[in-house]
Amino acid sequence: MSDFDNLMHAAREGRADLTPDWGQGRATFGGLLAAMAHEAMRGQLVDERPLRSLAVSFVGPAAPDQPVDVSAEILRQGKAVTQVESRIHQGGDTVMVAMGSFGSGRESVVSVDQEPAPTAPDPGSAQPMPQIEGVTPDFMRHYDLRFCLGGFPFSGSSDRTMGGWMRFHEAPQAITHSHLVALVDTWPPAVLPHLSQPAPASTLSWTMELVHPMPSIAPSDWLLYRATIDQARDGYGLTRAGIWTAEGELVARSQQTVTVFA
Repeated sequence: MSDFDNLMHAAREGRADLTPDWGQGRATFGGLLAAMAHEAMRGQLVDERPLRSLAVSFVGPAAPDQPVDVSAEILRQGKAVTQVESRIHQGGDTVMVAMGSFGSGRESVVSVDQEPAPTAPDPGSAQPMPQIEGVTPDFMRHYDLRFCLGGFPFSGSSDRTMGGWMRFHEAPQAITHSHLVALVDTWPPAVLPHLSQPAPASTLSWTMELVHPMPSIAPSDWLLYRATIDQARDGYGLTRAGIWTAEGELVARSQQTVTVFA
């Protein structure tokens, strides 16, 4: 079982010991916390309704060398949709609040195909995310990112888009919804390429929607990520992203409000 999977198991039990290798500066990687919240939510469900939408607010930083308490509560369970809230606490402080919507499918006259996936070079010819001491977050050692869309962070690019290919560095036994939650949040904010030197940035709020039926994703498969800046000003940026399989099947959509301290 991978380190990630061990942390997911601990989250289902309600308490997890964070370690520095999942750090992101003075905080813990937010995607990991969101995945842990999802695990706690799933533990409250009485059936196999899939995750449709996850909304996350990062209230404060979770230190990467201290345990966290993970709780979840069903707010409402209907015939098709269950709404679940999860909270993560550390040292008595709330560090993250998440709301998950889990819904079973139903027949509908509305059926619209996805927009085409973007064209991108194959992963083998894309640029790996460099590991730079003091710049690249510690948690990135768990992932394999290959840039091929837009500019690198802190490159002074004026491109509205950023992205490339992604997967776990150590392939898990299976790709679950929790793995996808963590993968989607792995990418740095799309506004960072607009900076010409390193500066702090963090996600304030994040919403992710999963596509169902879910395309088949093997543990070592590459997924394509493309983020677009809708607007950025006054130290905040609004971005949205799509995630596709290598075959061009839509997997998820993501939207973030990012704070930039530069």
